Amino acid sequence: MTFEARGIIPAIVTPFTKDKQVNEKALRELVGYLINNGVHGIFTLGSQGEFYALEKQEKKRIMEIVVSEVRSRVPVYVGTGAITTKESIILSKMAEEIGASAVSVITPYFITPSEDELYEHFVAIAKSINLPILLYNNKERTGVNISANLLVRLSHIDNIVGIKDSSGDLTLTTEYIGKTSDNFSVLAGRDTLILATLLYGGKGAISASANVAPKLVISIYESFIQHKFEEAKKAQMMLVPLRIAFGLGSFPVVIKDALKLIGFDTGPCRCPVKSLDDKRKEELKEVLKSMNLC
Repeated sequence: MTFEARGIIPAIVTPFTKDKQVNEKALRELVGYLINNGVHGIFTLGSQGEFYALEKQEKKRIMEIVVSEVRSRVPVYVGTGAITTKESIILSKMAEEIGASAVSVITPYFITPSEDELYEHFVAIAKSINLPILLYNNKERTGVNISANLLVRLSHIDNIVGIKDSSGDLTLTTEYIGKTSDNFSVLAGRDTLILATLLYGGKGAISASANVAPKLVISIYESFIQHKFEEAKKAQMMLVPLRIAFGLGSFPVVIKDALKLIGFDTGPCRCPVKSLDDKRKEELKEVLKSMNLC
């Protein structure tokens, strides 16, 4: 299958109203804002998008809104991972019917499948649709790792075209890149490692921070492909404090609070995750000020 996942692809938040229903207006505005700032794709229903907190019908509506708002200007990646193979297949087929460009499938969570079980899980999903698939490795959140050897096996499946690596383990990232073909896209999922991933041969990043600082994150990638390595390094270092600030609150609230501080209200997270207290909001505000974002 010919499909290259590349560039800076924001893992967008899911905006909610005050009563924590999906806010269609804010979602459309966010998508438009990011595309107008030059992103290379839109990734919806990922971890930053609170996929775990959404019901199936809400996910369907979000897919419809994002696809209709993007209007084929950039690829739309939809997170369709679930604990069971059956549910992930249902969501993946839904994304295909609605018009997504690709799906991204995180490893199952709560359970701990063996490598053979993981292989069969991903292959079954791949066979159920004709869309490109990005695998998604995030052991810190799921407790399940995709090893380099497993990735090699999966990379031979025609429509498994890449992986988002949020492991934070650069050694593993380099193994992924070194053991797969040049046609296979390894994307950074940890925003502190975008430039490092590119230097080793990665194709870009799926970035939560790009919700808040799209131009800065894009400049890491654009400077790199133009061989302006010092500029890429400078941009990467400017981004680091925002990624580190994720630790100020319960994931994934910091990006939503940051968006509000820069004038883009995407509402609260769904409970039990709460907004930052005043002291930590002030710390986050100082980080954003240092980046000239507010």
